[in-house]
Amino acid sequence: MATHLSPVQDSGTRPTEVPANTGQAPAQAAPRQRDPRLDFYRGIAMFIILCAHIPGNRWTGWIPARFGFSDATEIFVFCSGMASAIAFGGSFAKRGWWMGTARVAFRCWQVFWAHIGLFLAVAATMAALNLTGAFEKNYINSLNLGHFFNNPEQQLVGLFTLTYVPNYFDILPMYLVVLALMPLMMGLEKVSLWLVAATSIGIWLAANPYVIGLGPQGIALPAEPWSERKWFFNPFGWQLLFFTGFAFMKGWLPAPPVSKWLVMAALAFVVLSMPWGSWKVLNWIGAFDPALKEMVQGHLPALKEWRHKSDFGPLRYLHFLSLAYLGWVVAGEGGKRLIASGSSIAARTWAVLLKIITKVGQQSLAVFVFSMWLARMIGWGLDQTDRAILTVAFANLAGFALIIGCAYLAGWFKSHPWRAKRS
Repeated sequence: MATHLSPVQDSGTRPTEVPANTGQAPAQAAPRQRDPRLDFYRGIAMFIILCAHIPGNRWTGWIPARFGFSDATEIFVFCSGMASAIAFGGSFAKRGWWMGTARVAFRCWQVFWAHIGLFLAVAATMAALNLTGAFEKNYINSLNLGHFFNNPEQQLVGLFTLTYVPNYFDILPMYLVVLALMPLMMGLEKVSLWLVAATSIGIWLAANPYVIGLGPQGIALPAEPWSERKWFFNPFGWQLLFFTGFAFMKGWLPAPPVSKWLVMAALAFVVLSMPWGSWKVLNWIGAFDPALKEMVQGHLPALKEWRHKSDFGPLRYLHFLSLAYLGWVVAGEGGKRLIASGSSIAARTWAVLLKIITKVGQQSLAVFVFSMWLARMIGWGLDQTDRAILTVAFANLAGFALIIGCAYLAGWFKSHPWRAKRS
């Protein structure tokens, strides 16, 4: 199968090419402006994820999840697939399958300990809030962590073996398992890209067998030993989105054409699917036409599995691909429409915002882990207030400022400033 240029494959810095047989010396490596799309949209997702996890947050009524099938989780997973193609694809190509696999294993190790650290930090914080005895709310039970504190020996084993995965702590384990599938896909690439596609789709169908009429229950991983609950984010379903992003960045999938018909089709799907994917929009419709609302509600049971979040139902996939296409078209080739030109106040303000959002996207793992802890602390702070509109707005904006600070601090540490030579 021929490879193609992906929508964002031209990001980064590359040397300028010189035509062969010209007698010219190779040109000096010319820096190219980094494509801002990947980190920009991933940064947007980080802000949305913080909002979504603050308990009782008014702002969650206006996040993408309230207006359609997909939400910021899809942005995070898709962009993570694209970022993984950049981070690990080169290792497989230049150093071979074993060294590429070793690098992926190291990343899995990092993600695993990020998951463990996040759980222990949040659990300890919730326990500390309970110990003060100054609050009526039981913060341990608010995250359903009673089983952990009632039987810590057994649940510690479950925590470290990923057989105990509370709902609030489920996205990093999903990401870890999906990363672990990468060496398999890179090995299959040597045989055929069609085999890669068939394997990813086959795994997704195993998690969503109803699509081909094989029943509602697919493969999943156990989330706790005392019930039949499965991981909220089923990695066998979500890997399809991850490897879609991976395939675009690797050039396995061609960039879709910019077509007004595709734009209209994507926009129509996003708009027309709103009543079936959003209770908020459905309630708006009911205020004007109760009969139409009743008709939509009558079809919702039939769509339950098809829009299911845990196993990544096909309607979520189609909805996200439609939004991603629209976002790609709006950003322009190479993300040129995201980059403001000129010296006006608006242009300079946007340039600063773009830089900040991109930085947050570049440090997504550190920001995500911090934001999950921060969201609980902001929720605790709001519990001490009347949650007035301005109070909630201040809490959200303060949270945004803190995750921005986290991103810049993580970037500073990653730059290894202690290695810099003194002038």
